[in-house]
Amino acid sequence: MYYYRYENAEINCCYKYLMFSYNIIFWLAGIAFIAAGFWAWSEKGVLMDLTQVTRLHGFDPVWLVLAVGGITFILGFAGCVGALRENICLLKFFSGVIGLIFFLELTAAVLAVVFQSQVRAWINEFFLANIKGYRDDIDLQNLIDSVQRMNACCGAQTPQDWNQNVYFSCDENNRSREKCGVPFSCCIQDPADLVMNTQCGYDVRRNQSEWSKHIYTKGCIAALEDWLPRNLYTVAIVFVVISLLQNFLKMRGFHQIQNKLMLV
Repeated sequence: MYYYRYENAEINCCYKYLMFSYNIIFWLAGIAFIAAGFWAWSEKGVLMDLTQVTRLHGFDPVWLVLAVGGITFILGFAGCVGALRENICLLKFFSGVIGLIFFLELTAAVLAVVFQSQVRAWINEFFLANIKGYRDDIDLQNLIDSVQRMNACCGAQTPQDWNQNVYFSCDENNRSREKCGVPFSCCIQDPADLVMNTQCGYDVRRNQSEWSKHIYTKGCIAALEDWLPRNLYTVAIVFVVISLLQNFLKMRGFHQIQNKLMLV
């Protein structure tokens, strides 16, 4: 079995280098994500003591950064080298993984629509588990604060969910200064304030009738459910455009190179 290579190039150079340029961006982005992930771990001392990874009580966002970076780096490498060197094996790998990712995204979207109640319950449990580990990891803490500030929400369902955190619990044995409080990201900020008051949530849950004056009362699950319908068309357009661009470059470059490397 032999491969025959034509003397004259039949590959459209425009598509070839367009695909190379498109994928080198993903390759560099993957390197940046991986570097950011390891930098975050080094700041937390995880690289000096890897057992810290198993001691976390909540979700460590660094895992997500490293996973996205690793997948992006591998795909970017396969696409770049495959397009530049006209390597049919790398292009098949690139095409197959892109197709698999697209299929998994589509499957996840369909399952989320079909099993809405189960997905909502899982997200609620996931959020509550991370509320418990809020003070255990600075990256998790920043992630929860960002979600609460951006969506003007507090807790999974209500601000009372913060009672599950040992620092914010109203338990009589809790000696924390944050007892019966909420994180500052739950507070309604005055636009005139130039400096954020990080103690604004102290003792705020002691008087439920005053909640609406000081903190957001809507849970983040409900806030995210309200956000999705308002931005559904935007999310759908972005998803379709990215998918079409990926599949166009993938299939066009693949077929051009496949025409050149003919099996005889």
